[in-house]
Amino acid sequence: MTRTDRSSAANEPTGPAHAGAIRSARRLSTLKGRRTAEQFLAEGPQAVREAVAAGLVQRLFVTASAADRHADVVEAAASAGAVVLEVSDTELASLTDTVTPQGLVAVCRATWPSLDDVIALAPRLVVVCAQVRDPGNAGTVIRCADAFGADAVILTQGSVDVHNPKTVRASVGSLFHLPVVADVSLEDATDALKAAGLTVIAADGSGSQTLLDLDLSVPIAWVLGNEAWGLPPADLAVADIVARVPMWGAAESLNLSTAAAVCLYATAAAQHTSTRAIEMPATGTSS
Repeated sequence: MTRTDRSSAANEPTGPAHAGAIRSARRLSTLKGRRTAEQFLAEGPQAVREAVAAGLVQRLFVTASAADRHADVVEAAASAGAVVLEVSDTELASLTDTVTPQGLVAVCRATWPSLDDVIALAPRLVVVCAQVRDPGNAGTVIRCADAFGADAVILTQGSVDVHNPKTVRASVGSLFHLPVVADVSLEDATDALKAAGLTVIAADGSGSQTLLDLDLSVPIAWVLGNEAWGLPPADLAVADIVARVPMWGAAESLNLSTAAAVCLYATAAAQHTSTRAIEMPATGTSS
């Protein structure tokens, strides 16, 4: 097999197999298409690179210019056994809804980690998104969770599909770094996490305590609510603690992903400093 199939370069005819592959990939823009095929799309060099590393890429569509810019990604995908097809800019654009496509779209095998898989990790930091429906927010929360060393993210029933292209794009590759459990009830998730020894904290502006009042060095599961209505009373009731992010300025509130970043950073810092000094990355300078 050659590294790339160049039969679809601009102004050259495309064969039926090539056209069929593009049609099949387009179907993955819908929830039904993703669930039927058990596949999803990942766009851009970072997401594709991480998907390749995770062993999930089955097919890679790439434009000629992107193949030159990201030869390492294309080579890695081919070496991992993915079918690599060079496509025109127009064909690539038909696979994505971004204004300026980055020239790489991968068809990835979908995986669905379970709640039991997460519990088996003996987690110390988990994020539970309760009916979070904006794909950009969900993807950003996954990215934040990855950045601050969370063990897993859980998207409850009623949340956006974790494999929605916008969710995958907003995670910038982090989706491939930690388990993301989907389609479980909030009660089942929190019951399992409590049984595993985690303290469940609901982040909500109605909380009588703030992050500054809490011992965040213990195993924590943060529950974050819907972008529009937050956490209703029934959801708040499943938490051990309801806490708010302290704010000293005039802003009325924080958006979901910003609140998640603050809560996760505070918890990760407390958990790391309780066991060892935080190792800061080298700056490349010396005194």
